[in-house]
Amino acid sequence: MQQPTYIQPDWPAPSNVKAFTSCRRGGVSLPPYDSFNLAQHVGDDHRLVDKNRQLLPNYQNFTWLNQTHSNICIDLGMNQGLEDAEMQADACLSIKKNQVCAVMTADCLPVLLCDQQGTCVAAVHAGWRGLADGVIENSVLKMPVNPDRLMAWMGPAISQRNFEVGGEIKEAFIHYPQAFRQNAHTTQDKYFADLYYIAKQKMLALGITQIFGGEYCTYQQSDLFFSHRRASHQAASDDIPIATTGRIVSAIYLD
Repeated sequence: MQQPTYIQPDWPAPSNVKAFTSCRRGGVSLPPYDSFNLAQHVGDDHRLVDKNRQLLPNYQNFTWLNQTHSNICIDLGMNQGLEDAEMQADACLSIKKNQVCAVMTADCLPVLLCDQQGTCVAAVHAGWRGLADGVIENSVLKMPVNPDRLMAWMGPAISQRNFEVGGEIKEAFIHYPQAFRQNAHTTQDKYFADLYYIAKQKMLALGITQIFGGEYCTYQQSDLFFSHRRASHQAASDDIPIATTGRIVSAIYLD
């Protein structure tokens, strides 16, 4: 079996900050979860997912959030002893050595955060609902340092050219008109939304100026990433009622 491959953030984080995003290859899951699926909630064989998780760096110190597209950020150090299923949140932070903050995605935007001194880290699951409801703001303001001391890396998400949305989502981001481009090929109220742009503008408004990443597309780069929207389009073309796909993980911790 080939070893899993990972993307390392290209950012000037302190040397004790360890961060990565998994790619979809190198695990043991079978199609359509092939092969390094890390989610237990998508219909994959739980035993195979457990084997995949055990391949992750520092796997024994992961906390797996029950993500619901909320704006909730929890401090893992204050929630020790809870089972993963009880961790109802879409972001988490830690100041404890080796305690891994992680979020799973398959088109939504993962954001990893750390401070310039390497004393705290956070991982944020930022889909459009979470972005609209303030998951980035809640996470940043909960971290025990001033925002201007933070840096951020935006991991793999769906790109604007592949993320078509309706007018109601555009209305949810009325203060970010530059993030939407109308679909000229339809008469319907359809737009292409830029999650990377919205997240970056939100972080700049909070005082974070060191922002990196944003160059990947989970939809287009099918060899590297799972994509729920790509799986949905494939299911529709094959007349399959349910789209199934795996999840990658973006993780960060203090060494």
